[in-house]
Amino acid sequence: MSAATACGAALCAGGSVWLLGGRVRASRGLRRARSLLPARGPAAAPRWRQGLTRVRGRLGHEVWLLVGGAAVGLLGESVLPLVAGAVGMPLAGRVRRAREAARERDRRADAVITLCGALAGEVRAGRQPGQALRTAAEAGARAGSGVGSESISESAEGVGRGLGGARAGVLAAARFGGDVPGALRQAALEPGAEGLLGLAACWRVAVDRGAGLAAGLERLEGALRAERDQRADLRAQLAGARSTALMLAGLPVLGLLLGAALGAEPLRVLLHTGPGLGCLAVGGLFEGAGAWWALRIMRKAEGR
Repeated sequence: MSAATACGAALCAGGSVWLLGGRVRASRGLRRARSLLPARGPAAAPRWRQGLTRVRGRLGHEVWLLVGGAAVGLLGESVLPLVAGAVGMPLAGRVRRAREAARERDRRADAVITLCGALAGEVRAGRQPGQALRTAAEAGARAGSGVGSESISESAEGVGRGLGGARAGVLAAARFGGDVPGALRQAALEPGAEGLLGLAACWRVAVDRGAGLAAGLERLEGALRAERDQRADLRAQLAGARSTALMLAGLPVLGLLLGAALGAEPLRVLLHTGPGLGCLAVGGLFEGAGAWWALRIMRKAEGR
């Protein structure tokens, strides 16, 4: 099998996985409705399409590395770009999962802030701490599965998300007079839920010493909001450095395009000559090292 045939086959396969997987994606409301209503008749997607959807879900956007490598290999009549794309897919998947984890951590941190504000409001309304916690969390669960106003639903759903997987344990402790601070500390072990440690401390002080829980929760909410705003400001300041790093990382591609426009045939030189292969290997190493170093500096600046 020639290099062009292999690259073309990989290009077609990657595009088919992405397109067919994307066609069966449902909207958020449709997924929620399907989870609540029983399936009827032959409405379910065929097994082959479900399999493609699972493959696409596991590959994610990094499948475009394989597609791009196949396209470059097809143009350069070499299998090396296809191999490079296949090798880079695990690294791109790791980066994607890290970004998803960071977004989930930020959403959980926002949910903890929402939980503190909702709990303070319930206590101010005259409810006991245990009843206030149950009311706030159960309202979030109902809004997360309801179909009301989108903004209200998102805000209330964040209340339930703040407790994470330990929600059932926290609510059971609040309902039956258990160790609520201990359950909150257990819930605080999830990434982004560190603010629950402050909620546990406020709860302990309010129960043991009779201090005002609402006032402590409001101060805790203010502190968590200030910390979140500080992180957002830091990310805004690092946006310029991140954009510069991305632009520098894309300069080699621009060089290849300019060389092709001038008729220098850079792909043939890089993929079919000894000096070109050496330059490609050394340049790829420097490119990867530079990108890793820039990302490492930004992660350290963000405190990750």
